[in-house]
Amino acid sequence: MNSLNLYDLTCEYRKNPLGLDINNPRLSWKIHSDRRGTTQLAYQLQVCLNGDFEELQWDTGFTESEQSLHIVYEGPELKSGTRYYYRIKVWDNFGRQSDWSETAWWETALFETSEWKAEWISPNPRDIDPASEPAFLLRKEFNLKDGIESARIYATGVGLYELHLNGERVGEDLLSPGWTSYSKRIQYQTYDVTSLLTGKTNAIGAMLADGWYKGELSWDCKRNIYGEKRGILLQLNIRYMDGTEEVIVTDQTWKASTGPILYSELYHGETYDARLEQRGWSKPGFNDSKWKGCVILDLPLKNLVAQENNATRVTETIKPQAVLITPAGDTVIDMGQNMVGRIRFTVNAPAGTKITLTHAEVLDKDGNIYFGNLRAAKQTVEYITKGEEMESYAPVFTFQGFRYVKIEGYPGQENGLELDHFVGEVIYTDMVQTGDFETSNPLVNQLQQNIKWGQRGNFVDVPTDCPQRDERLGWTGDAQVFIRTALFNYQGGPFFTKWLRDLKADQLPSGGVPFVIPNVVDGDSSAAWGDAAVICPWTVYLAYGDSRLLEEQYPSMQAWVEYIRAQGENEFAWNTGFHFGDWLGLDSKEDSYFGATPDELIATAFYAYSTRLLRDTAKVLNKMDDIKRYDELFHRIKKYFKNEFITPLGRLAVTTQTAHVLTLMFDLVDGKIRERIAYDLNQLVLENDYHLTTGFVGTPYLNLVLSNNGYHETAVKLLLQDTYPSWLYSVSKGATTIWEHWDGIKEDGSFWSDDMNSFNHYAYGAIGDWMYRVVAGLDMDESEPAYKRIRIHPRIGGKELTYARTIHESMYGRIVSSWNITHEEVTLEVEIPVNTTAQVILPFAKKGDIKENGLGITKAEGIFDINQTEKGVSLVVGSGHYRFYYRNERGFKTIYSVNTKLIDLLAHKETTRILETYIPGISNPHGQLARLKAEPIQKLVYHPMSKLTEDRLNTLIEDLNALEKEFDTVCQ
Repeated sequence: MNSLNLYDLTCEYRKNPLGLDINNPRLSWKIHSDRRGTTQLAYQLQVCLNGDFEELQWDTGFTESEQSLHIVYEGPELKSGTRYYYRIKVWDNFGRQSDWSETAWWETALFETSEWKAEWISPNPRDIDPASEPAFLLRKEFNLKDGIESARIYATGVGLYELHLNGERVGEDLLSPGWTSYSKRIQYQTYDVTSLLTGKTNAIGAMLADGWYKGELSWDCKRNIYGEKRGILLQLNIRYMDGTEEVIVTDQTWKASTGPILYSELYHGETYDARLEQRGWSKPGFNDSKWKGCVILDLPLKNLVAQENNATRVTETIKPQAVLITPAGDTVIDMGQNMVGRIRFTVNAPAGTKITLTHAEVLDKDGNIYFGNLRAAKQTVEYITKGEEMESYAPVFTFQGFRYVKIEGYPGQENGLELDHFVGEVIYTDMVQTGDFETSNPLVNQLQQNIKWGQRGNFVDVPTDCPQRDERLGWTGDAQVFIRTALFNYQGGPFFTKWLRDLKADQLPSGGVPFVIPNVVDGDSSAAWGDAAVICPWTVYLAYGDSRLLEEQYPSMQAWVEYIRAQGENEFAWNTGFHFGDWLGLDSKEDSYFGATPDELIATAFYAYSTRLLRDTAKVLNKMDDIKRYDELFHRIKKYFKNEFITPLGRLAVTTQTAHVLTLMFDLVDGKIRERIAYDLNQLVLENDYHLTTGFVGTPYLNLVLSNNGYHETAVKLLLQDTYPSWLYSVSKGATTIWEHWDGIKEDGSFWSDDMNSFNHYAYGAIGDWMYRVVAGLDMDESEPAYKRIRIHPRIGGKELTYARTIHESMYGRIVSSWNITHEEVTLEVEIPVNTTAQVILPFAKKGDIKENGLGITKAEGIFDINQTEKGVSLVVGSGHYRFYYRNERGFKTIYSVNTKLIDLLAHKETTRILETYIPGISNPHGQLARLKAEPIQKLVYHPMSKLTEDRLNTLIEDLNALEKEFDTVCQ
């Protein structure tokens, strides 16, 4: 086997994507090598139509380039409905040539509107009321000839749809076509249905529900936001082996009815009467004589776009952990995890038995299931049995956010439910997990799990704020504060590409940005919320090197900055309009959601930040005039900020934690002023007993700012707090996701409020970014995005954390940073993917002490540069796996310092004899302090054999306690 080979080939971030409408798709690959320091010197990429690569569609030939990401297809113009196969080989810096990769492919959808032969259809409103609650059923029978080579369905709906073909469910996607800005963009999906068709009579069926298109949305209970009629557009393209083609389309020949889904709403749940099932409705030969006709809907085809993000699917299943009988007498199943999705259950009961499932996140302090925080959302599923031996059901067009489920009407539940009859199906956008994190602290590890569950539960086609109450909207502020953490955890390139296109579509002519995307609520253009227009595309670029998305979103980014510039009388300040401010900041006034940091400071700080990012985007895109323009604007805003908010003595005039955090994070001050403000921030945290007071705006950056300005120990203590307010407070209360409020459940078990108290709300999970980049130390040089040049710099500190490990599957491959510290030794394990390099900083190390797999670092392969710095030793390494270990210099210095005092202390023979009883070898002080600390000091000195005088005893206690404190302090 060749020791240089390729793997994980992707097209537009995805493996073998079906249904792209991109004229010049981009191809990426990863490389495996058995040698350290491997880089790509050249590649060859071939594309063909039949997979044998004899007649090539495109061949790059030998191309000298180290690029392995986003290689743009530049061959002949692509055709619709065509599969293109590709393969790659590379050459490396050791003179080796790989074999051809395994063959991968992408398949195009429909490029031109004229290729759509189908028409939008809906049941005839004279026969079936468009406003009726039951889901619609639509069907069509058709005949085909033998010799089918391939068949593709291109379909979409206004409302949610599900397809069936010859009695079989088509695909695994849920909640299709997803939620977009429907008036401007509607996604369609592509399905390979070749295996489901026969060369004779066939039947296709579709179910239609209201969904996001015309169902109830937001706390205002708005309906019909995008339209008043459900509809479907479907085209089945068949290609025969003899070269002929046939097309089956939605038109007026289709028939319609209603069925067993009597009611289905995203917020409220679903009612399903199995007695009304029309068996065989999507099979040929079904008697549809009583079904009604369909009419053509006047909807445009020009807004159609092929599926852009990964589909929403059932991604895993969870078994219930327990059955509870609450004090109120309710039967409740506990899933053990706050999840998003649905319950699938089986039942054997007489026809007409109604089973009701009502979903909630938590129990109240008395142990009863709590529905108050759902507000108007009912989250209720009702199933009426048809009376067969064993029936299985899960709702189709809705999802719930829940851990607990109240069960009513299930046969025999008074004698105890059988948990095997229930399973939780977890639903979210089917993203690939790309990151994880763990430490020596189990509570922090649970926090990491909560962050990931919070992301999954709120990434249901759009990045929502919460998945359970009557909201579930794509709040821009929440998305921008969390996006860097999100892209570390999961491959989110397609997810955010799709959402940002909707942001651009919904952006106002003025450049203002709505509060939520897609836009379904009143209001727009708050600082930190609208800034998602700039921050999100820039962050996607950093994570994946996606300059095409930057180019695409640049007009939107620029429009946002220019919108701010046009506000008020001073073009360098933002001191007008409504803002959410430091939302839910703990320094707010009583009964207020708005933190104490002034809107003008927050708005101007974000104005500066977005302007700087816009300037940096212009650099990437080589827009020379804009680089100069926005660099000047950034410095003028910065000057205004300093004049307005910094006192003559160099302090921040606003004394909130968030004000200090934003000033430092967005580089609005320099030099001594920066040092003073960082010192003051640290003092604010210390004065609050190592607790935060920040809200949505300040919290994501708080720990980053502390660590990057010399106060990492304070940041670690903030992380490890488990009393309110802190990240670990909710963990200590049993949380399995991130809460919206620091005190969603108070110490006495009562709730913050019913009004706005989600227990699955990812914003404060943004702490994950600091955990990965700082605690574990896995970061990048942002001048070379997508982790082309990696930066490994773990901040080792704090006696509570002795181990941290993080893994990220980057576009180039797997990156690992894992450290462990004892009193004697520091170990750092690093994995760097092929075609990248990394700067590795070994904290507190000395060059002569470092070993790498038993060798001195000057002799180890793959290490290119070694420098002693104030922070430790800095190395530049190539790809490969490394294990560095070296003496814990700080720990040894502490032990030597303390041992000097121990020698004097142990000169008293009686003391030594007593201590030897408990800790053999203590009379040899070197290396023994850790063992001494293993026993309570007072217990040692109060040993009954002791004949020490009272004065000497007290002195010994004081000396030993002082030594213990010194050890703790220095080892931090």
